[in-house]
Amino acid sequence: MSDLGKDEAPPESPGKQYKCLSMKSDRSKGEPLNFSNEPLSSDIKAKKTSDVPEEEQLSCSALCQDPVSTSSGHWFCKQCVCSYWDQCASSGNFFCPQCGKIPTTKAKWQTASESKVQTDVGLQEALDEHKISLRRRCECVTEGTDETGSRTLLSRSYTELFITEGQSEEIQTQHEVMQLETASKMEGHDDTTVRCHDIFKVLPDQQRPIRVVLTNGVAGVGKTFSVQKFTLDWAEGLENQHVSVVVLLSFRELNLIRDEQYSLLELLHVFHPTLQKVTAEKLAVCKLLFIFDGLDESRLSLDFTNRKLLSDVTQKSSVSQLLTNLIQGNLLPSALVWITSRPAAANQIPPTCVDRVTEVRGFTDAQKEEYFRRRFSDEELSSRIISHMKTSRSLHIMCSIPVFCWITATVLEHMLTTEQRGALPKTLTDMYSHFLLVQTKRKKNKYHEGRKTSLQEQTEADKEVLLKLGKLAFQHLEKGNILFYQEHLEHCGLDVTEASVYSGVCTEIFKRECEIFKKAAYCFVHLSIQEFLAAVYLFYCFTHRKTEVLQDFLKRDWEYKNSSPSMDVFLQRVMKKSLRSKNGHLDMFVRFLHGLSLESNQRLLGGLLGWTENSPKNVEIVINNLNKMNSDEMSPDRSINIFHCLMEMKNLSVLQEIQEFLKSKNRSDKKLSEIHCSALAYMLQMSEEVLDELDLRKYNASEKGQWRLIPAVRNCKKAGLCGCRLSETHCEVVASALKSSPSHLTQLDLSYNDLQDSGVKHLSAALENPNCRLEHLRLKGCRLSEFSCASLGSALKFNPSHLKHLDLSDNMLQDSGVQQLCGFLESPECRLETLRLIRCNLSRTSCSSLAKALNAIHSYLKLLDFSHNKELEDLGVKHLCGFLKSPQCRLETLRLRASSLSEMSCAFLVSALKSNPSHLKHLDMSDNKLQDSGVKQLASLVKSSHCRLETLRLRGCELSETSCSYLGSALKSSPSHLRHLDLGHNTLEDSGVKQLSNLMKSPHCLLETLRLHWCSSAEINCTSLSSALKSNPSHLRELDLRGNKLHNSGVQQLVDLVKHPDFTLETLRWLPFW
Repeated sequence: MSDLGKDEAPPESPGKQYKCLSMKSDRSKGEPLNFSNEPLSSDIKAKKTSDVPEEEQLSCSALCQDPVSTSSGHWFCKQCVCSYWDQCASSGNFFCPQCGKIPTTKAKWQTASESKVQTDVGLQEALDEHKISLRRRCECVTEGTDETGSRTLLSRSYTELFITEGQSEEIQTQHEVMQLETASKMEGHDDTTVRCHDIFKVLPDQQRPIRVVLTNGVAGVGKTFSVQKFTLDWAEGLENQHVSVVVLLSFRELNLIRDEQYSLLELLHVFHPTLQKVTAEKLAVCKLLFIFDGLDESRLSLDFTNRKLLSDVTQKSSVSQLLTNLIQGNLLPSALVWITSRPAAANQIPPTCVDRVTEVRGFTDAQKEEYFRRRFSDEELSSRIISHMKTSRSLHIMCSIPVFCWITATVLEHMLTTEQRGALPKTLTDMYSHFLLVQTKRKKNKYHEGRKTSLQEQTEADKEVLLKLGKLAFQHLEKGNILFYQEHLEHCGLDVTEASVYSGVCTEIFKRECEIFKKAAYCFVHLSIQEFLAAVYLFYCFTHRKTEVLQDFLKRDWEYKNSSPSMDVFLQRVMKKSLRSKNGHLDMFVRFLHGLSLESNQRLLGGLLGWTENSPKNVEIVINNLNKMNSDEMSPDRSINIFHCLMEMKNLSVLQEIQEFLKSKNRSDKKLSEIHCSALAYMLQMSEEVLDELDLRKYNASEKGQWRLIPAVRNCKKAGLCGCRLSETHCEVVASALKSSPSHLTQLDLSYNDLQDSGVKHLSAALENPNCRLEHLRLKGCRLSEFSCASLGSALKFNPSHLKHLDLSDNMLQDSGVQQLCGFLESPECRLETLRLIRCNLSRTSCSSLAKALNAIHSYLKLLDFSHNKELEDLGVKHLCGFLKSPQCRLETLRLRASSLSEMSCAFLVSALKSNPSHLKHLDMSDNKLQDSGVKQLASLVKSSHCRLETLRLRGCELSETSCSYLGSALKSSPSHLRHLDLGHNTLEDSGVKQLSNLMKSPHCLLETLRLHWCSSAEINCTSLSSALKSNPSHLRELDLRGNKLHNSGVQQLVDLVKHPDFTLETLRWLPFW
């Protein structure tokens, strides 16, 4: 009974308490039961089948003292179900309260003890057979080939994979290899690792159980191997024995019956014949785990919005509906579900249905070495292979993929243990070219041994089959297909025998005898092999002038009616086509094409495919074209592949120049071309060291070159992208940086870019991502509207705890936009400290909304800037004062410049600040008509012993010398905290300046900055100022007298004070009056 879920077994003693979970659960356990005639809530009704009339549905919450099972396999307490059936007696039908199934008789139930006995006898035998079947299926594995005798024990060859909680959120503008490169540099970060066997184990900080797990990973990274290892260890009794039944299904298999109607029980029986004896009743007492492998290969239409609910395992439906109901928990709600997928297809499963997301990142550096040492008993051989792998960054990164480790091992073992001479492969094209040759030689050794076939005949036969495989690879790469059936092979002139002969390239998938597998399916053992063979085929078509194939592929890029282009033009056209791809699906294909243009690779494959060698001059033209390639409208992620193509052609000049650039101290002197910028972006992005700041304006490059640098934001802390004319495409790249795991970006300035609402939409999606750690966001002058505020507000409300500084100035947000932001501001998790809304066309309504939101919580806001909103007016300030009075208020800086304020606003502020005076330190009311009467109000505040104002800016407020008198009197009467006073652009005249000079003599005056620029039309005598500073020399550091008529002798006295070491005056501004 070790295989049975003990927690799920029916109760044995009446002393235990069990809850009857009527419509949702297929189990009965927990707390007391009560029948109720009250209508059920709508969410419970949604879970019920339509077969049971609503008035007859069972809802109970009493003790299950005597649990029984109906013939449909659902458990209830005996007393409850009897009472329920008594109510249904008039109809003569005794429905199962959960699924609506009609038992043959009213008394058709099983007690717990009866069920237990029958389970022991019947179910255990079936489960034992099932385990044996799964063990046989999973205990041996192949690495890329189905050659007889090549299968090895999984337990011996399996190397633990690097699996992490969560997933990296790279946007799908990158080929999977680029995603792999990004992931490779995350190895040292503090990711939460998950053992394959602990995929459903709840972590200490998680509150709810894990029912549905979605595991992502690029092609060939080891998802299926992980599934096999999990299943094998379960079948051998080593791990996860709380699970009664593991049901292993691949989407490749499910595709074959996508148009058929099955019940879930029939599906189990069809795909796992050993479970034929398991009935619905027996299934009800099992803890099941469904594993669906390869969502990216699914041809099912998974519609999670479909209203058809299934709760009975015997009810027939489409396979798609069975899966969606199982994943949503309508069918077998206690069953566990594990889904594996490549990243691009994972979004088919709604996040709300998933309890845990994990990512298989393949092998770490240590695991790569472990793989090679496990594979080869010859320690010297494994060490040489490991050493060579480390010499090439592209090979080293690709070895994160187990299948590529197999390819590398296959090639290097052959080259190092035979008499074959020549340099070991350093590029991907090198490696795959050698791999193709090794596979061909192995085929000859196996299938032609002892046969009298000439070398020429064998070569011609090999060429024919490889080109057929290449045609298959090419045609389906364009369509995005990685799975093929016999008709696809036949369309390319292949038969099953030819495909199996080259089993290291194309592998038959279905070998089990089962009535539904009427046709076999095939796939290349890894996507990169399909991409390489597709490149081989297209290059062959080019060299042999197969213009129809070229024209069909290039379409609008084809400009030749009766002739073929030169190689440099051909590769240029293919590159342009690949750059237009939104998901980069042609990137590796194009890299291989450029690699095949080299003489060394043509020499390798020329004998096999009959190619003619290319001239060095043509290669040089290709390299020049790559260096000058224009990618104006492309994603900067796409442009990096141009640099990779150069590397594949073994042209290292750009790489070496950027390496020198990174070593230099005067980087701004170096003019960077666009290809330099692509290479630099790649190298910065891949660097182990996180860049402190990326400011595009600091690089000596064209605007287009600066755009190509944008991917480097994924590996920096502060990004300055101000005024760079960024597009929506660039926003997608920046958004991916915010979503990446881990995200280093904490400060982002996108000001004065025409982002509009569409660009902000991408940013908002990133801001709500839990990986986002952004603290500073500046979006000044980005042509945002109230709709941008809606998406920003929604995102920030969802993930409010990191952003501390937000600047949305110079956007026409209007009051409705601020209202949208208030949902975020009133969130208890909001930690915003600064909010700038300068020139946003706001009125008093915005002040009211904001004050109400900030009053609702313990606010962290320290700076609020409402400047240059002319419709704010005095009533707006009155609304704000409602917040300033609040004990929740922690505001330190308030800026209300040019907001149509009068002396009334001063009265409101003084009243509010006197009641809550301890926080505000900086007040800016410049460019408002406050006049002397308003300053009189403010002077009474400054005079208060509770006032903590350090900065007061009253520039351009229509003040006279009277204001100087008010302020001087207030500041001399008692010690003040005021350090910075700005009275510029007011008509203070010389008399006002003298009032302030007298203030400076007071020991209570601690002013450090005094700004009196443009404050007098008459001549100002500086003697009083210099005299005051001499009598109280220890504080004032900056004096601004620009734009005034100054007496020369007085100015000289002030200049002498700046030079004198005994005085603190450091800065004197005194440009003459014009």
